[in-house]
Amino acid sequence: MPPTYSGLSYRSDDTLALPIPPDCGALCGDGREQPASPDGGPAAGPLLDNLAGWAAADTPAGPFALVPVRPARDLDRVTGWMNDPAVAAFWELAGPPETTAAHLRSQLDGDGRSVPCLGVLAGVPMSYWEIYRADLDPLARHYPARPQDTGIHLLLGAGYRGRGLGGTLLRATADLVLDHRPSCTRVVAEPDLRNTASVAAFLSAGFCCADELELPVKRAALMVRDRAHRQLL
Repeated sequence: MPPTYSGLSYRSDDTLALPIPPDCGALCGDGREQPASPDGGPAAGPLLDNLAGWAAADTPAGPFALVPVRPARDLDRVTGWMNDPAVAAFWELAGPPETTAAHLRSQLDGDGRSVPCLGVLAGVPMSYWEIYRADLDPLARHYPARPQDTGIHLLLGAGYRGRGLGGTLLRATADLVLDHRPSCTRVVAEPDLRNTASVAAFLSAGFCCADELELPVKRAALMVRDRAHRQLL
């Protein structure tokens, strides 16, 4: 595995294409409000304000929900995504299920500062997300972090690219964070500067490019969506 920050690879690419496995059925009905983590684990913890209990967001493409990953249910699906060559080039997690399981477990066995999720759009799992406390992550060493800053990593399925969904779902996810985390004033991300499509998606979602960061394995755009500017963007 590459160097990771709180279990999050800095070789992630926020809008990288992923193939959708043929067995992707509805995980959660119409994608509306999801039950809390059944084991009361990190996804139901205080560091991300009970992410597992967040309601779905309404989007022009349908209801969108963040559903915390359960390895027993989701490992094969996420492993398939990680073994796509386009994904492997950034995440460096290609390999057997044990490789993906270790990446997920590093978050699920933690204190809840990072939660891996499936993005479920209109009942269909079509993306992989990692929602994390940027202020508690080594990323905070590279920019002037504020308490409760919340970070996003994202991979979209190949069939969902090129339709403007990246920006739509990034906006919806940022809104979910700001709606459910009242102490969070900013949502942040750090896509590779070379990924112009990713940067463009963040810009269309109301993020601004606040800086350029020299991270251990890439030069990144620091993308920020500030609560204070929420109604203006």
